[in-house]
Amino acid sequence: MIELSDLIRNLRSELQIAQAAGAGEPLRFEVGPVELDLTIAVTREGGGGAKVRFWVVELGGDAKVSQEATQHVKLTLQPKDAATGRTPDIAGEQAAQEED
Repeated sequence: MIELSDLIRNLRSELQIAQAAGAGEPLRFEVGPVELDLTIAVTREGGGGAKVRFWVVELGGDAKVSQEATQHVKLTLQPKDAATGRTPDIAGEQAAQEED
């Protein structure tokens, strides 16, 4: 299982890599809503500083997670550029099958 926060952090990183790789390219793509369809397991750690953690269950992953302990969640994220507040663009070269 992977923590939900790690999944979102990795997604953010991949989008930033794609944006940087497309810098200066004439063809740009606006990033629309990013939809994640996940199976989530929720765990609670005891003690004085009790903490609830959300884990993304990987396909074919740990069989020990019971059906009752998981939830199906659809998460929609709308990326925004921190500097401008606008939806970012990702650029890339035009593929042969794409039209102008």
